[in-house]
Amino acid sequence: MKLFTVDEANEMLPRIRMKLQMIRELHRGLDQYKELARAAAAASDKGGGMVGGSAYVKTLYEIGKLTTEITDIGVQVKDYSRGLIDFPSVREGRIVLLCWQLGEPDEIEWWHEIEDGFAGRQQL
Repeated sequence: MKLFTVDEANEMLPRIRMKLQMIRELHRGLDQYKELARAAAAASDKGGGMVGGSAYVKTLYEIGKLTTEITDIGVQVKDYSRGLIDFPSVREGRIVLLCWQLGEPDEIEWWHEIEDGFAGRQQL
């Protein structure tokens, strides 16, 4: 597991922010396919298929690709629709998560214990 200092995490935010914005937009676009995908899954024993199926699969692929680009550098993607990410870090000798989401200032201001999640965020 890669561990980040606050400064290292802040340096990465501009690059990651762009990817998170793209992920969020792609994820929003999936809404138009939900019912069609359910119907196709229900008919899968009959060959499946759906209108817009290739666009749906392409959108899923792009989300997966961007997510992998972020996770490969050690950052955890927590919520696509909010653009929520965590950077593993060390605080007072234990591993914690530096927490940031789209719409927040350009610097990390929050952290939380691994078990606490977003609801347990505390200001740095």
